[in-house]
Amino acid sequence: MSRREELAQELVEYGRRLWERNLVGATEGNLSARWDDGHFLITSSGRSKGHLCVKDVILLRMDGTLADANPTGRPSSEWEHHAVIYRHRPDVQAVIHAHPPVATSYAVADEPIPANVMPEAVMVLGPVAHVPFGLTGTPALGQALEPYVAGHKTFLLAHHGATVLGASVADACHRMETLERVAQVLLVANQLGGAKPLPDDVFATLAQQYLNGNL
Repeated sequence: MSRREELAQELVEYGRRLWERNLVGATEGNLSARWDDGHFLITSSGRSKGHLCVKDVILLRMDGTLADANPTGRPSSEWEHHAVIYRHRPDVQAVIHAHPPVATSYAVADEPIPANVMPEAVMVLGPVAHVPFGLTGTPALGQALEPYVAGHKTFLLAHHGATVLGASVADACHRMETLERVAQVLLVANQLGGAKPLPDDVFATLAQQYLNGNL
């Protein structure tokens, strides 16, 4: 199996994992992985992420033009916000966009997901950016995200869903799973009287570890 086939297979496998965990439904979401400085692989439009195959992964240039001569499908219409991330963050190797139900509810309600409530929120998510609305399938989505890319790994997209960065496809998937888990815990904690923050010294220590860590 070639390196490209292996990377495409990773996107297929983690797409299925997201679907199995109800982080995407129907044909929602898109996954991508950097191929080199000028190209990335991205999942096809209109395909269930639980039922992808390798031929559903398409090679694009950073300007969105096809690098494959005869792809079997169309690349995700949301390719541009992946490209924005790859252009601005050479450390990023994978991007996942999904619609995790509880985290997306926070995006729809314009409610913050604070970093100081759980160690996982500090260490895995970091500060969660709330990105203003950008119409899906248009350049506006990437334009809305662009100002936040340099300082964040985790993004809530207003009225839309969530996007996360990763040092690998697995890393990005784990970050998306953690985002939804933290959102679920916060929702219940707030129903129980309100989430209480970590002690300031603990949060400061964890935040420093986040800053010193790799992507």
